[in-house]
Amino acid sequence: MKTHYVDIHCHPSLKPYSKSFKYKPPKQNALDAGRKNSIWHYSPPTVLEKFVNRLVTLTKFTQTDMSALARSGAKVVIISLYPFEKHFLSKRVWGWKGLTDVLVNLAASISQSRIDAVMRHQDYYEDLESEYDFYKQLDNQVHKIEGVFYTYRLVANYAEIEENQNSETKDKKIINIVLSIEGGHSFNTGLDMNKDTADPVEVLKNVKNVKAWNHKPAFITLAHHFYNELCGHSRSISIGALKENQNRGLNTGVTELGMEVLERLLSSTNGPIIPIDIKHMSTTSRKAFYDLLDTKFEGETIPVIASHGAVNGRRSIVQWDATDYPEQAPYFNTMDINFYDDEIVRIAKSNGMLGIQLDERRIGSKKAINESKIYFPNKRKQLQKKSLLVWRQVAHIANVLNNEGLFCWGIQTIGSDFDGIVNPIKGLWTAENIKDLGEEMLHHATDYLENNRNRLQDFNKISAASIVERVLHVNAMEFLEKNF
Repeated sequence: MKTHYVDIHCHPSLKPYSKSFKYKPPKQNALDAGRKNSIWHYSPPTVLEKFVNRLVTLTKFTQTDMSALARSGAKVVIISLYPFEKHFLSKRVWGWKGLTDVLVNLAASISQSRIDAVMRHQDYYEDLESEYDFYKQLDNQVHKIEGVFYTYRLVANYAEIEENQNSETKDKKIINIVLSIEGGHSFNTGLDMNKDTADPVEVLKNVKNVKAWNHKPAFITLAHHFYNELCGHSRSISIGALKENQNRGLNTGVTELGMEVLERLLSSTNGPIIPIDIKHMSTTSRKAFYDLLDTKFEGETIPVIASHGAVNGRRSIVQWDATDYPEQAPYFNTMDINFYDDEIVRIAKSNGMLGIQLDERRIGSKKAINESKIYFPNKRKQLQKKSLLVWRQVAHIANVLNNEGLFCWGIQTIGSDFDGIVNPIKGLWTAENIKDLGEEMLHHATDYLENNRNRLQDFNKISAASIVERVLHVNAMEFLEKNF
């Protein structure tokens, strides 16, 4: 079984790009991997950092730096460009270095210089393009790891991925970088927490500019943590000092400007279609988006994507308190930022993807997380228990789709959210641990097939190895071949 993986949502540049603001000039991607402003800077978790993460969920180490991705055997990665939102930092309690500065710096491991720059600037779109440029600086530059020459290349389409894969040798490896964007605020909206500031003409111009990029995003996440004047968002922050900042626009729908942005992104008349990632959208916004697909874009093959999420085990957005799987549902986090069974069906019918987020806060209920804990050091036992959190996601999606008469192994992928502000599943610390996840999921898949084969549709009776390979890389690659 091949255990290399495709990650459809991660943030390799978030830490090094943020650290680059400490240097003169800022925003420089250093080729020297010893520098913290290098995307190749390798900083795997120490024993102490793992201990701290277990205690207070801080992730100070890097998870998807290019060196870690190279060591993991990753061949294709969909990275997320993300202009850091001001409203993580808006409430200043301790003077110019506010309480939120400290909390965010601890959680995201960025730098005070980056925080100060975020608070000063008035253009999220400029920040978006600067992060894009950060990747361009070392595009196709060679870095040697353990005798093998690695490079990453920004790719514009699937044909370029194929070309790069065909040109690899034993000693020369290429990591294909596909772009995505997290947050519609990237078009320069939502700058003020208390009032609308967006200029519709500027926003639509920025949408047009993105669609003309040399490296078109594979998809765009319309919502993120705070109100962006385009659509409402789901609750995603529980820290008291920051939670209030999410309240404006929480659980609201798509605005008039947001609908215009959606239509332009999904239209092929002004450049290639850019699909929408529904993660972070409120349920009201998601319903409005689905209505748009069913009316204005009826009959068009537009994939629905949830790039980094989890299931909640509930029937639908409307029947949010009902479940058809009472034995499984208690193991899932029921927050509406996670996805309902009817949404799983929609994603599958659209030939979309659901990236399973490797974040303990999202992937399981308190019951599931508590049962996954071990109290004596044992790496293999830990991986067995923690991989079950991921496998339950895979299996629930399969159960829902099989019962609908659909192919049930075709949408599950990995959308780790590594190097975002995540609390990683213990034992699955970085990209290098995905191999371990694959090996453990093979055992879970084997057990599942032994116990459920009789109720599976004939076309869903594939091997355990095929299931795991689909989750790790096949489904994502098939999506890119069809849509990128």
